[in-house]
Amino acid sequence: MTAHAPALPNKPLAKRHSMGEVFRSLGRPRVLAMLLLGFSSGVPFLLVGNTLGLWLREGGMSLTAIGFLSWVGLAYTLKFLWAPVVDRVDVPLLGRLGRRRGWMVLAQIGVGVALAGMALVGPKGGIGAFAGFAVAVAFAAATQDIVVDAWRIEAAETAEELGLMTAAYQLGYRAALYCSDALILVLAQSFGWTASYLAAAAAMLVGVGGSLFAREPDAADAVMQAKATEAPLWTPRGFFDAVAGPFVEFFQAHGLFALVMLLTITLYHLSDYLRGPIGNPFYHDVGYTKLQIAAVRGTFGLWATLTGVAAGGFCSLRLGFFRTLIVGAILQPIGIAAFAFVALAGGPNLPLFTAVNSLDNFGIGFSGVALIAYMSSLTSLGYTASQYAVMSSALAWTGKTLKGFSGLVIETLQHGRDLMHAYALFYVGVAALGIPAIGLCFVLAEAAKRRLARA
Repeated sequence: MTAHAPALPNKPLAKRHSMGEVFRSLGRPRVLAMLLLGFSSGVPFLLVGNTLGLWLREGGMSLTAIGFLSWVGLAYTLKFLWAPVVDRVDVPLLGRLGRRRGWMVLAQIGVGVALAGMALVGPKGGIGAFAGFAVAVAFAAATQDIVVDAWRIEAAETAEELGLMTAAYQLGYRAALYCSDALILVLAQSFGWTASYLAAAAAMLVGVGGSLFAREPDAADAVMQAKATEAPLWTPRGFFDAVAGPFVEFFQAHGLFALVMLLTITLYHLSDYLRGPIGNPFYHDVGYTKLQIAAVRGTFGLWATLTGVAAGGFCSLRLGFFRTLIVGAILQPIGIAAFAFVALAGGPNLPLFTAVNSLDNFGIGFSGVALIAYMSSLTSLGYTASQYAVMSSALAWTGKTLKGFSGLVIETLQHGRDLMHAYALFYVGVAALGIPAIGLCFVLAEAAKRRLARA
């Protein structure tokens, strides 16, 4: 099997960068394209998760059923299974756009059509058909993530630019989460859930525009062409390289320590995933209206998220991947545990909700940039889509599998206590599950320091 070069040169940055330089970089064509593609990746995520939970809760569905239905998002954890196809096969008809761009456009069209299907069927039109469209959204969205992540890593020419593009991706992604988590509630309140989901389907045109604006990464294309000539996919050697090659190369590069890396990635966002399906149902049960939730998220929550993303990108450049990872791992559980105060406040308390939501959004925005930048640095050209899909699947697998039980856990905790105390215990418990990730981040940092000392 041919050795493959890292996607980016593994060397420290030569200069320090001010916060102003980070923001000014958003005018670069590649970084601007990344902003649009990040928005497209963020649109469907909550529409088959937390936002969907509020739609279902308003219809009278139990927390247990809402938690189980969140398993439609398991496609995000299985995307490593078809990532080799995305790496090695052009899309029919759309292939003239290039391998990466062709897959982007196909996936974005798929997300838009499936979201429209969810809007037109609705939960009352048959839960089977409705869930089927939700699964289709998750599958197409996961495919979009595979190729957008690959393009982001391959298009960056330096480690510095990768950090800037990662920050732009997070800015776009978090802006889309604002639309699908706050703005959509305003639309749903005024025009109904069907119209709001149709609007989200139309928003996928932003991603199509970003795909057409983006340019194919020449270096990655050259590696792919060489691989296709050396070992075509339909040959035994080519098939083995496409399926097993990403794993073999990853473990050859990192040895058994790769298991520690994957475990850290798996646990890093575990707390955030576990509380995902019950976030909006929780706000509904406390007594907040859709407009109140949207108002908080669309003002203080949005700015806290953008500030967290910018701070994460800035710290990645100034402090390096590992120190930023550690800070992010500490911030996450603090923000999540704070929701216990919201549960115990005795009813709606907008100042408290605003403060806690802002703290949580800052921590999630900051840690998201830190983890994405770290995972991106571990991939190799020729296996970019597959290796990043493996790592992001490891990130999501445990949390997305277990989160289906979140509603059941809360309703179990409710035995012998009221619902708000059950919510408070749940938030403290899932926050505590973030502690092991902090220790593992210190292990990664120490190992990296030893490798640099030996180099």
